[in-house]
Amino acid sequence: MRGKQAPQRVIKPDPKYQSTTIAKFINLVMHDGKKSIAQKIVYDAFEAIREETDQDPLGVFNKAIKNVAPMIEVRSRRVGGANYQIPMQVRGDRRMALAYRWILTAARARKGKPMRNKLADELLAASQNQGEAVKKRDDIHRMAEANRAFAHFGR
Repeated sequence: MRGKQAPQRVIKPDPKYQSTTIAKFINLVMHDGKKSIAQKIVYDAFEAIREETDQDPLGVFNKAIKNVAPMIEVRSRRVGGANYQIPMQVRGDRRMALAYRWILTAARARKGKPMRNKLADELLAASQNQGEAVKKRDDIHRMAEANRAFAHFGR
């Protein structure tokens, strides 16, 4: 790595829920700098969750993130001319980033509905340990488990 590590930016909390996690999620939904549209998509998805389940959408969101966030992942490492997939713990900030990314990718992959409905459906599915994002997490965990024999290279 050359140069200095880039400083971590401070993200302002979102205007409606005063939550930095939702603000970060809105930033990831955003395309071409259109933050107001991204906020509308996320807030409409939260309203859809509230209407569908009569639950607090913030609780559903937090539970979905907790269910999707991976504990362990595989990282590639070159040892003696061979590449090994070494299982390693996932840092906290990366866990959150992966969870956000997988939920958004799964929501965008759904077809035939507006984004707010796709996002609401994926968040509801993830909060119940179902859906594509949870399947992705399970695949990552399964791969790490299969390569557990190489864990000693990680030290």
